[in-house]
This record gives sequence, C-alpha cells and structure tokens, in this order.
Amino acid sequence: MKLNGSEILVECLKEQGVDVVFGYPGGAILNIYDALYKHSDDIVHILTSHEQGAAHAADGYARATGKVGVCMATSGPGATNLVTGIATAYMDSVPVVAITANVTVPLLGKDSFQEVDITGITMPITKHNYIVKDVTKLADTIRDAFRIAKEGRPGPVLVDIAKDVTAAETEYEKMVPEPIERSTQFIKECDLETVTDLINHSKKPFIFVGGGAVISDASKELAEFVDKVQAPVADSLMGKGAFDGNSELYCGMLGMHGTKASNFGVTQCDLLITIGSRFSDRVIGNAKKFAQNAKIVQIDIDPAEINKNIRVDASIVGDVKEVLKRLNERIEENRHDEWIASIMELKHKYPLKYNHDVLTGPFMIEQIYHVTGGDAIITTEVGQHQMWTAQFYKYKEPHTLLTSGGLGTMGYGLGASIGAKVGRPDKTVINIAGDGCFRMNMNEIATAARYQIPIIEVVINNHVLGMVRQWQTLFYGKRYSNTVLNDAVDFVKLAEAMGAVGIRVTKKEEVVPALEKAIELKKPVVIDCYIGCDDNVFPMVPPGEANENAFDQDDLEKTY
Repeated sequence: MKLNGSEILVECLKEQGVDVVFGYPGGAILNIYDALYKHSDDIVHILTSHEQGAAHAADGYARATGKVGVCMATSGPGATNLVTGIATAYMDSVPVVAITANVTVPLLGKDSFQEVDITGITMPITKHNYIVKDVTKLADTIRDAFRIAKEGRPGPVLVDIAKDVTAAETEYEKMVPEPIERSTQFIKECDLETVTDLINHSKKPFIFVGGGAVISDASKELAEFVDKVQAPVADSLMGKGAFDGNSELYCGMLGMHGTKASNFGVTQCDLLITIGSRFSDRVIGNAKKFAQNAKIVQIDIDPAEINKNIRVDASIVGDVKEVLKRLNERIEENRHDEWIASIMELKHKYPLKYNHDVLTGPFMIEQIYHVTGGDAIITTEVGQHQMWTAQFYKYKEPHTLLTSGGLGTMGYGLGASIGAKVGRPDKTVINIAGDGCFRMNMNEIATAARYQIPIIEVVINNHVLGMVRQWQTLFYGKRYSNTVLNDAVDFVKLAEAMGAVGIRVTKKEEVVPALEKAIELKKPVVIDCYIGCDDNVFPMVPPGEANENAFDQDDLEKTY
C-alpha cells in the first residue's frame, strides 16, 4: 500500500512493538506528529517539558523494561536539546532510537532556519546515525536503527528525516522483525579453557561485576557462577542488582566511593574475574597499581574494551549470559573458606558508617529501602546523593537502579523516572536528587503532573553543590567557589505550582511518614529533605591514587 513518510515511520514503530514515545513537536516534525495523532490508540506520546527530558525518559524506559526507548524532536534546537540525553545513553550502553526531523532536502546545507547537522553532531555519541533524504529508504532505515540499537552492545541510534521525506509517498509493506541473537561468535574454546584453568587453580579469587551483567540479564547465571567459584563479589555503579546486594558474599561497590572491603579485597586477591565492566577510571583508581597481586580475567561483549584501560591476563569476548553458561559447565566446585573469612573480617572491620544523631542522606536512603522493601525502581541524579544511593540501598534485582554512570549527567534522573514508571507502572519509582541537580530539569515535574505519573522525587537538600563542595573541602582548602546555593527557592511551593504534592522533611522522625504518604497518594510527589551542608561521602579514594588508599572520616580525624 502507498503511504507517506510519516505514516511509514509510525507503521515501522508499530512493527517494532513501540507503544510509547517521548518528545516535543516543532515545525519540521509536524507531519510526523500529525501521523501520531491518527494512531494515538496504538502509540502513546508523552509531551515532556524539554527535549532533554524526552531523551532521558526514553533512556529510563529502556533501562527499566529492556526494550528500545524512543524519543522525538524537531530540527535545530529541538534536535540539539537531545544531545546530552543521547550521550548519556551512549556512555551507559542503553538502546534508544532518537528520531529528529530536518529542513527539506533542497534547504539542507544552506544554514536554513532551524537547520543543524545533527548527524554530524551526534556521530561520536551514537552507535550509528542516519539522515534520510529518500522516502523509499525510510522503512529499512528505521528497521536497521532498531536492530543496531539492540544487537551486541546496545546503544543509541539517531535517525534524522528531511521534512519533505515525511510528506512524500511510496509503497509500504509490513515486515516482522527478526529476533536479535545473543553475541557468541567470538567465544573461543581456548579462551574458555584458559579462564576455567585460572579459576580452578586460584586460592583467592574475587569477582567484579559491571553493567554488562545487568544488560545481558545474567543474574541467574552469575549467582550460579559465584557459588561454584566461592568468591566475594564487588560491583560497579552500573552493575548494581546483577548480584543480590543482600548476599553474604557481596562486599559493596568498588572504586572511588566503594567500600574498603571491596577495594582492599581486590588489592589482596590472586585472581580478579571481571564480568561486563570496562574498567572505568572511577573504578580502578591508579591503573598502574590496580589489582597488582592478581591475574586479571575480563569477560565483555565488546572486543574494543579488552586491554583498553587495564592489561588483562585472559579474556572472553561475548554476551555475558552466554559466557557464564559455558563457564558454569566447566568450572569445578571450589572452596576458599580461609579467603572468604578474611574478606568477611574486612566487611566487619570497615562497615559503611554515618552520623545517626541527625538527619542525613544515608539515613534517608536506608529508610527508602526499608519502606519499599527493596522492591522499588530507583533513579538518581549525579553527586553525593547518587553515591549514598549506591552504598545504602540494597539492590537484589537488575534494572532497579537507573543512573548516569559514564557521563555523570545532572538532570538525568527525573526524566528517567518518568520513563521508568511509564514502562513499569507496577513498580514504585523514586528519583533521588540533590538540590543542585533538581534545578537542572525540575520542569519535568510538570510533565509528571500533566499525565498524573506517580513518581516520587526525593531531594536531598543541603543547599550546596555537595560533591563539588566535598572536593573543595578535601583538596581546595575549603575555598567554596560558586557551590553555595543560599537562595530562597522553595521546592515544596514549586512542586505545588506545577501540580504535584510537596512535602518538607527536616527531622528523622518525619522521613517514614513522608515516604508512606507519597506512596499511598499515587500522585507525583516532591519530598524536600533538609540535611547538613558538610555531610560527605566516604570511603573515598583520592584521585589518581591506588584503591588501597581508600580513606574515611575516621582516617581523616586520625590524620588531622
């Protein structure tokens, strides 16, 4: 049948099982929005307050559901406003398809009104991108975009469509998408044998889990692997939930704000088994001193990540779930009781601590965990609150912590929470923010209120840019340059003005009632929680130093 480009786009979205898109209309994309209007029974469109919010919402939807998230924007500033969200998805390997419209083909390259080269701009931050100038190529381009976003290591794909293409007509024939196979072509028998031999002969193995284990849904295989190896487990920020945070073998996060048990354990082990992690600088500290006593194994789907940041002794390239299945068939049942006992001693000796006498960020996170029973989807912004959320909430399932790890995007979490709640309406969804981050994209509270999406925004409000201030305290002689937010902005009144419910919390005893009320209301709620401006995140590895040099408040007090 003959359809115009906009109708073909919508039909292709329906082919891919898309039931919701997030976006913001404008002149160049009007034909597409007209087609969406006609298919509103099939595809729900969420109008965000800003295009960046749409990109983050598509990202949060994808992370929470495992499906491809879709966002849309018009040409020029609409398209460029998506860039931060696309880069966020790219750094964390999130499958998103961003659809933009551009000026007509005759006007391309002439500095036309609201024209930008969005494919050129996004080339470094997408798995692939396209500009469609011929309507006969549109359907196959959209299908390729979804396939590329999902296959192998996931990531964002951008499709830019000239406006006249959205109006031109051509023949359309429906196609059923082929299933995406897991990546196994690079899994070699010799690599499996080498890694199996290293594991079976190790006396002090340690397992480090990254975001690849979450993306591949390898939790079951990972749990079996941990039991067989009998090794302690640390994770990265992106790896949260791949391994049960309540397990006795779980030691906490590794790296700059990881636990001493994990940082010291990796320093002392003789074999580090790294699963789905790219060895980010925030994880490894000083690369020359990372895991110096250990042989290192790296399992990753992306060949480019092997030996990129850390030289390894053995590696297996492939989908984590498939690799673990094959390793579990080969490795022996191991016992490392003495080694495990020494790690348990580190956990006992160096627990995470905070001041229990006053209201603090860690206390707030612990109460969120208790009230939700650990069953919520937690999104975060970036900063101290993000690290406290990683430290003090116990993640027992994958896809339950959605946070910007690679790019560190302030303003990510609120949009992501909207996408997560739309994708998983059965789950309580809570975004944990700092007051600095909340200012970045707080206009998306109006989006949640417009659609009555019952997300809960918890603002850990210390009236400063907390993480930057912490660095200024520790490394810049307490010169607090432009990090104090001592104005009269009232977040409760702002929430109410945008149609949400606002609750202020200033005492410990107010926390649980506020959380219970927010969950019970089933409306968008902002909880403004006041804490002290000098609460810091510990432990901490100083920048450029080895993980074994992690220090905490007690160490500081002993030194000074």
